[in-house]
Amino acid sequence: MNTPAEAEPKRQSAASHVYGPVPSRRLGFSLGVDILPYKTCSFDCAYCQLGRSAGKSVRRRRYFASGEILADIRSALGAGRRIDHITFSGSGEPTLNALLGPLIRDIKKMTSVSVVVLTNSSVLGLKSVRQALRPADIVVPSLDAASAAAFRRVNRPHPSIRIEKIIAGLEKFRAEFKGQIWLEIMLVKGLNDSPDDISALKTAIARIRPDRVQLNTVVRPPAEKWARPLGRRALERIRRELGGGAEAVADFRKKPSPARSVDLRREILRPQDADYRVQLVNITVGGNPRSGLRNPGTVGESRGTVIAGPRVDLHGAMVPPPLSRGASPADPPRAHQNACKMRQLHRTVPSVGVV
Repeated sequence: MNTPAEAEPKRQSAASHVYGPVPSRRLGFSLGVDILPYKTCSFDCAYCQLGRSAGKSVRRRRYFASGEILADIRSALGAGRRIDHITFSGSGEPTLNALLGPLIRDIKKMTSVSVVVLTNSSVLGLKSVRQALRPADIVVPSLDAASAAAFRRVNRPHPSIRIEKIIAGLEKFRAEFKGQIWLEIMLVKGLNDSPDDISALKTAIARIRPDRVQLNTVVRPPAEKWARPLGRRALERIRRELGGGAEAVADFRKKPSPARSVDLRREILRPQDADYRVQLVNITVGGNPRSGLRNPGTVGESRGTVIAGPRVDLHGAMVPPPLSRGASPADPPRAHQNACKMRQLHRTVPSVGVV
């Protein structure tokens, strides 16, 4: 049951609800907005770059006060950086926050910048969710499978979710929504790429009638090591089979060069200037180059080691952890002051992925 509209949620302080702008092939410079506690999701996707979901939820509620979220967005808009889109994404499923609709409407009053929502489509069967999304300019729903078996293999959903309801919800949303719908399909080798899987997806796409169909595959470290990407040729073959203007958006760029170690404490606490940049893929933590990309967290007090994580959002951008329970944003502990400085650092860092 949703929280009543009149009730204000308890404040759950975080370093910031915004990150970026993140360079994106699809969305230009995208200002990310995170309105959920870490990994609040209705799915436990095998390919998720955020790792496994400890618990799946379909409950919609208010997680943060809208005032603090809007203040962060207003501050980012006033910083003078290029922002092409404001994108609700972050570390979970945005439609699970009952404040999503009011937040979109308030942003539209604040700026003419396009508002985008990335969603896994799981609760689009609810009329309240479809209404909440109506003020957005672009909605990017995902549909990784159109058969029950493939859906369970890839998305590992909350027990109450059925793929038939998701497709019906997308069909209703298309009839009601006046903006752009860019349907994203994440293909995982051996899980949802069989001829029968693609045929079922093609039938579902014809029902949904999205403006774009965008094919992706596993290009970032997934939750499960066995979640493997499709190759270029396989992705191109499926694109041709789906037809109708489907496009492949997977980033097959060369893997990053071997990492070099840096002193995170020194780099994070040094004065910031306009010319200062750090390439995230070149940070090594604990001798593991991948951990510099996937497992950022609170900066340790003694040697600048990372002691919490993972915090990488759906853009591929590093997200500092929230303040500990009961901490005041006005007087955070030293480690969380460092996390805030890390947030400032990330705003100058080029993207390591694609949205």
